[in-house]
Amino acid sequence: MSRNKVLQPDFKLSFLLPQYWLTWLGVFILYSISWLPYKLQLAMGRGIGRLLFRIGSKRKHVALTNLRLCFPEKTEQELQTILKANFENTGIALLETGMGWWWPDWRVKRKMTIKGLEHLEKAKAEGKGVLLLAMHYLSVEMNARGVGYGHPMVVFYRPHNNPLMEYFQFRGRGRSNKYMLGKRDVKGLIKALHDGEVCIYLPDQDYGRNRSLFVPFFAVKEAATTTGTLIFARQKNVDTMMIVPIRNDDGSGYTLEILPPLENFPTDDDVADVTRVNQELEAAIRRKPEQYMWLHRRFKTRPNQDDPSLYK
Repeated sequence: MSRNKVLQPDFKLSFLLPQYWLTWLGVFILYSISWLPYKLQLAMGRGIGRLLFRIGSKRKHVALTNLRLCFPEKTEQELQTILKANFENTGIALLETGMGWWWPDWRVKRKMTIKGLEHLEKAKAEGKGVLLLAMHYLSVEMNARGVGYGHPMVVFYRPHNNPLMEYFQFRGRGRSNKYMLGKRDVKGLIKALHDGEVCIYLPDQDYGRNRSLFVPFFAVKEAATTTGTLIFARQKNVDTMMIVPIRNDDGSGYTLEILPPLENFPTDDDVADVTRVNQELEAAIRRKPEQYMWLHRRFKTRPNQDDPSLYK
């Protein structure tokens, strides 16, 4: 049993101290809004996103830089259209935090359509573990909550820096899944795979120079890409699959699609394997680029440490 599974965050009396009062206020507002009709929350989220677009100059610069780097074939007008829609989706994502953490089961299930479960069932019937590769779509909180209703999973994630928010995040994301593993608990995830679990792993962001290779990602020829994927994919009796999460444009909810196992993966060629992972991620992101988390500085780690930042 993983130590992270055992040491889930407990409520502490220190959470009542003044340093957490603003966090409590934010939690109360999110919780209250989460009970409003879904489509009203979508509209409110878009409004929040438009406000963020007006005032968030730093993050807007990061997102636009990412879009320019990834889609050089698009015109500036096309990029601006994606950027504005991306901020609207960011506002929705803020309210989806409340939905994902506190909605009752029946309400989450009503909004979720999960495709491709037969791929998980086949792997399970064969006694295999599954490494399910995901990406940082902005609807991540609803995705994390909803995916477990198709098949309860082990979620590999980054703990929140705020202990009180981590208390709520851990319980919210884990309500429909088996358990959570902190991003450094490599042994815990390997054990889960050996136990035949379905484990979610997100390899799409820039995790620094350590355990990374510089391979193409969209039009960027040398993007720092984690090799952590290969540590897990190379475990015995493990299938590697992709899950593509989409927020439906018609406001009906979410479609989570599990794709068939990657064939002939992994190989003994690290560069080819992480390049292929990036290609799979690209194809998924291109489905709804406005719903992807472009606010992250995906290309902050340069091939040479003295290379100038792409975000200046």
